[in-house]
Order: sequence, then C-alpha cells, then structure tokens
Amino acid sequence: MNEKAGEDVDLLVVGDGKAGKSLAMDRAKAGWSVVMVERDKIGGTCINVACIPTKTLVGSARALLTVRHAGEMGVEIDGEPAIDLGRLRAHKEGVVGGMVSAHAKMFADSGMDFILGTARFVGERTVEIRANDGATRTVRGRDVVVNTGTTPAVPALAGIAEAEVWNSETILHLERLPETMLILGGGYVGCEFASMFALFGTRVTLLQGGDQLLPREDPDVAGQVADILTDQGVDVRLGARANAVRREPGHGEVVVTLADGSDVRAQELLVATGRTPVTAGLGLDTAGVELTDRGFVAVDDHLRTTADHVWAAGDVAGSPQFTHASWNDFRVLRAILTGGDATTTTGRLVPYTVFITPELARVGLTETEARDRGHDVRVARLPVSAIPRAKTIHDTVGTWKAVVDAETDQILGAALLGRNAGEVITALQMAILGRLPYRQVRDAVITHPTMGEGLNLLFDALN
Repeated sequence: MNEKAGEDVDLLVVGDGKAGKSLAMDRAKAGWSVVMVERDKIGGTCINVACIPTKTLVGSARALLTVRHAGEMGVEIDGEPAIDLGRLRAHKEGVVGGMVSAHAKMFADSGMDFILGTARFVGERTVEIRANDGATRTVRGRDVVVNTGTTPAVPALAGIAEAEVWNSETILHLERLPETMLILGGGYVGCEFASMFALFGTRVTLLQGGDQLLPREDPDVAGQVADILTDQGVDVRLGARANAVRREPGHGEVVVTLADGSDVRAQELLVATGRTPVTAGLGLDTAGVELTDRGFVAVDDHLRTTADHVWAAGDVAGSPQFTHASWNDFRVLRAILTGGDATTTTGRLVPYTVFITPELARVGLTETEARDRGHDVRVARLPVSAIPRAKTIHDTVGTWKAVVDAETDQILGAALLGRNAGEVITALQMAILGRLPYRQVRDAVITHPTMGEGLNLLFDALN
C-alpha cells in the first residue's frame, strides 16, 4: 500500500456537495492548495441520486402526459403512448453520466487535488484518507469544510430491514416499473414519486401518517395537492400509520401493516420518510466538532462549527435540504474565508419547488405562519384556469395563492400550484427581497401571454 506523509493544505473539504465542490474549485483557481475527498458520488447527491435524476424522470413523465393529451390540441398520435424502460433508464443515466464526467473534468481543471475515498478525522483539522485506489494520506487543512450531506432515513418498523424495500436513491436504478407500488411518507419526495409513477402507469398507494400531505404547507394547498394526485390515479390515504413491513416469500408482494390492524400490499414499497445526516464514522468528536440532538453538525449563522477553523455546509449542517441553499452556503463561506463582507444564513429567503405535476412552488411565509407571527393578512387566490397562457397550452390545473400584510401591503409569501410555477416564483422572491408592495407587482407590465402574467391577475384579487 502506498503511504504518503502528512501534508498541510490551505483548504480541506470533506464531501463534494454543492457548497464544498464550489468552494474547492473557487479557491483552487485562486491559487490555494486544496484537497477535496468524496466517498462515492462525484458531484454530490444532487447530481447522482437527487435533483438531476429525479427531475429528468419527472420530465419523462410530463412528456408522456403531454402525448396522452395531444389530441386535445389537434395533434394525432398513432397508438397508446407508453414507457420504454430501457430507453427511460438510458435517458436518466445519460444526463447523470454527462454531468458526472463534466464535474470530474472541472475538478481537474481547477487545480485541486480530488480524492475518491473515505476520510476520518484523527485530530484537529486533520483527516486520514483511505483512497479507493488503496493509498492512504494524512491531510491537515488550515481551514476545513464538512459537506457530507444526508442519506435516506429508515423508520424503526418491524421487518423493514428484511423486506428489500426501495428508498429515494435505490429506486433510481429503475430495474422495473411495478404494476402496483406503496409509498410510505407524504412529504416532498413521496409526493414527487407518487405523481411520477402514477403518470408512468403504476397503481400507487400513498400512505401518510399525518392528517395532510406536505405538512409544512397550508391545509388548503396540501388538500389540492392530494386532489391532483388522486386525479392522477394515486390512492392517497391520510392518517395511515405503519406499524410493520414484510415481504411475501419468493420476493412476493410487500405488505405494510397499519396501526388499525389492516394490511396494504403492492409489488414494491418506496420508503420516503426523510433523510438523516452523514456523520457516522467521520470521527468528528476527535476534531472537536459537536452535533445537534438530531445528529446534524452544529453551526452558527456563519456556518462555523464548535472547532476553530472548521466549517460545515449543506444538508449535514442542517441547512434547508435544497441544492440552492447549499449553493448559498458556498457564498457565505467564500465571503468569510476571503475576508469579504460578513455574510450569514440568518433571514435568508429560500424558495423551493415540489416537482409533482403540475408543480408546487413556494417562497416566504405560509398563511398559517404569517398569522402565527401576528400579521394581519390579506390572501389573494387565482385559479390557474384564469391565466390566458394556461388556456393556450391546455394546462389549467392548480391555484395560485399569495399572502400580503394588510398594514404594509408587502408580500409575505406565496404558494403557486400549476404549470411552470417553479419559474414564476422567482419573480415573487425578488419582490419580497425588494420589499415591494403587492401593487407594484399587480401593476407591472408583464408579457402577454405568459404564465408570469398571472401575477397581475393574482394581485388584482385584492382590489
């Protein structure tokens, strides 16, 4: 085995998530000596097993839906459109593979020292790296960033470990499209896969232990999401708490026993009950890095850990579990490490989109949150069917909702459920950041006919 003596570098990054890889490339290009080590996913979770592959498959599901409704727009299609699993898998793997290859080249071109392997802290700002090629190295960083992300959580249910169930990463291997499928968990991941597989033609049963899907959303918004999924063929069951899981012999059906004693069964089960931080085996206690009671790395609003010159970013630091939040973490760290203006995570406005079909885009406060914080609110609602552009593309499903402070007329938040909502939400994010009163958005001259034009109509509802 090749042994290399201990070495000192300007920046050591453990995990190549969005924040870590961006900082590593940026500082390497600036002339810093940089070592970045990644266990198994070149480019991080987003590219390999999250945003990119799932949204690629969502795109395929939406293409299938468009073809099915082509006749409504005067386009004749011969035969019933269907999924070709091999080509679907090749499409997904082609997108992912291309981005992974691009990242490997970017890492090399930046001048950093990128290592595929496992890192474990053995002292202050010092890790022992066991590379996949068998080499070992000991590296000490002047500054260290932990960016190891999260992994799918497994609930403590009897029999689940033996039942050969899917999680949000293993399902992406796409070895088969089951005729029937159970999904445990009605959060963002569960809803996205439910919508996707239902459009693919799978009979999906979605089991949610709580009394609504998407617990962070307003009940009316979550209720409409449930209605949309139901219209797509999903059997949505609320208040369905699982007690145990088993698989019938010979890789038969998966059976979930619910708290009321009833059984629900299907060919496959997807467990979508959240994610847990990747901290086990890192030796963080040896480095003086403390964890929260939920297992995330404890950081302040500058992403500092409890160890001097050790930082954490992205999901493992408890940041909102979105790639764009991790991208902002990079900006916070770059400013601090290069002596720029002090930047913090406090008060940042993080939008997100749930990629069901049609998508739900969110920014700012929900109506419930705004009222709980003492705001006197006005609520604007607009059916997507009222937007001219939606009519031209025959996609009128959904409702837009915005929450406005009744005293200041400032926009507090919005939930846009409908076609291209994830694109339109950025305009409202900018309005909130600019502290614009809703009337300036209402009276803006917006291109016709576009989905964005719906913002004029949405705030007209407050007249």
